[in-house]
Amino acid sequence: MSISRRSARRSARIVGVASASAALTLGLASNALACNISEFSAVATCDDFKGVIVVTDKDPSATPATVTVYLQDNGTDVKQVGEQSVRGSAEGTKVTFTEDWKPNATYRIHVKTDNGAVDEDIKDNLTAPSTACKTPDKPTPTPPPSTPEGTPTPSPTPSPSQSTSAAPTAMPSSAPSPGGGSHLAETGADSNTGVIAGAAAALVVVGGGALYLGARRRGTNSAH
Repeated sequence: MSISRRSARRSARIVGVASASAALTLGLASNALACNISEFSAVATCDDFKGVIVVTDKDPSATPATVTVYLQDNGTDVKQVGEQSVRGSAEGTKVTFTEDWKPNATYRIHVKTDNGAVDEDIKDNLTAPSTACKTPDKPTPTPPPSTPEGTPTPSPTPSPSQSTSAAPTAMPSSAPSPGGGSHLAETGADSNTGVIAGAAAALVVVGGGALYLGARRRGTNSAH
């Protein structure tokens, strides 16, 4: 009877020790797989010419979590950059936030797991690099072709309307006409001009003689 009781007690003790060991083992394993804020990290970098913030979750338990990024100014949130869900992995799961960050800007990253194990910020705020992302190079305009020094510049070719000038107006000529006559003949003068001049001279002589005779007669009458 006593032996049976002793055996029962020993068996109970053994079971109790085994249960405690199992509970301790499960507890350690659970703690090892539990999500922890130290498994989250963040960095500000450039994707081509765009600024981005990349958050990495290295939680091996793959506990679902929500990551929220805030821009800060003097310790105060001024803008929520974005919010994304993530399931971590031992290798690390990354989520990317597009953000045109300024040099030395400060960001607060908050992590909250669906099971409530984590609800806090990453230990240190994220500070952006002191140098901004590069901007794309602008294409250089192609200069127009230039004429080498010393090379004469060709003059523009005149158009047909410029090269053809109006025919000069014919000026009157003093040359005799083909018929042999002069301009005087063409305007009404002829060879009778000499005869007329001789008659006019004769009339002048006659008139002069008449005046002389008249003067002489007046002189004679005065003497008587």
